[in-house]
Amino acid sequence: MKTRRHAKILELINEHSVDTQEELLRLLREDGFDVTQATVSRDIKELRLVKTLSNDGKYRYSTGKETGKDLSSKFFSLLADSSISIDCARNIVVIKALTGMAQAICAAMDGLHWESVVGTLAGDDTIFVVTRDDESAERLVAELKRIVG
Repeated sequence: MKTRRHAKILELINEHSVDTQEELLRLLREDGFDVTQATVSRDIKELRLVKTLSNDGKYRYSTGKETGKDLSSKFFSLLADSSISIDCARNIVVIKALTGMAQAICAAMDGLHWESVVGTLAGDDTIFVVTRDDESAERLVAELKRIVG
């Protein structure tokens, strides 16, 4: 059931300009899914949906999986505007961000497929980036700090 619901959520956000959990909940219920707001909230986190600015100037849910130049410029912009600090401990890079921005930064970063990055994990205001080795982490920190300025 969860897999079907996740597929339906992805379909809905591609077909409609969904900007709130309540709207997504309503659309799911209209399609016969008996869900609660808590379930929708969990699904959004599990699917790693982020709110992005659409062409009409409104924010809406998306997978954040844009390609090419759009994604890299979004990442640079998000990181520069929302990061508070960037540091590493051995092979783990820690990015502190403004509250609520870590998942968006992380989703954009994941889309860039950096070779030295093994994986990422985002909370509300903190991102952990696991790199292949200590040197990769130090190089990544230096590169991210250059982006931030």
